[in-house]
Amino acid sequence: MPKPDSVTMDAVYTAPGYLFRRMQQIAVSIFVEECRAFDLTPVQYASLIAISTHPGIDATRLSAVIAFDRSTLGNVIERLESKGLIERRPARDDKRVKLLYLTRQGGGTLREIMPAVDRAQARMLQPLKAADRKMLMGLLSQLVDLNNEASRVPLRAEDALQHLGKSN
Repeated sequence: MPKPDSVTMDAVYTAPGYLFRRMQQIAVSIFVEECRAFDLTPVQYASLIAISTHPGIDATRLSAVIAFDRSTLGNVIERLESKGLIERRPARDDKRVKLLYLTRQGGGTLREIMPAVDRAQARMLQPLKAADRKMLMGLLSQLVDLNNEASRVPLRAEDALQHLGKSN
């Protein structure tokens, strides 16, 4: 094991974890810049998409669908509700469970934000050649898939959605 005084910053700057963290910072920065007019974070956007796709989803299932920590998701839901983009309604069979629905304003915001989100996604990959973009996306998808279980919140979209019922 190398001695602490023999390790240089190059070891940090070239480590996969450091590079992933830096790219996450860059990705969020680009998203926020492109989507500034909508005052949404990437997690809020993902939540709106999931709620739009699966009306009546509860917070626990939403957490699984977007692979986001359940305890932190409560704040996201509160912000979306306070902005008038979603509403919570009690479940018919258990009034303690609140189901999430997009409001008319939320649907309009989703339609309006899509071009900005597309620009943000394109900007993240823009410095790469087309073939490199495709290769990077394939490798990133593979890495995320193969390391899913190592996540604090593994993606469980299929498990979460089966509990919504077959009618959705």
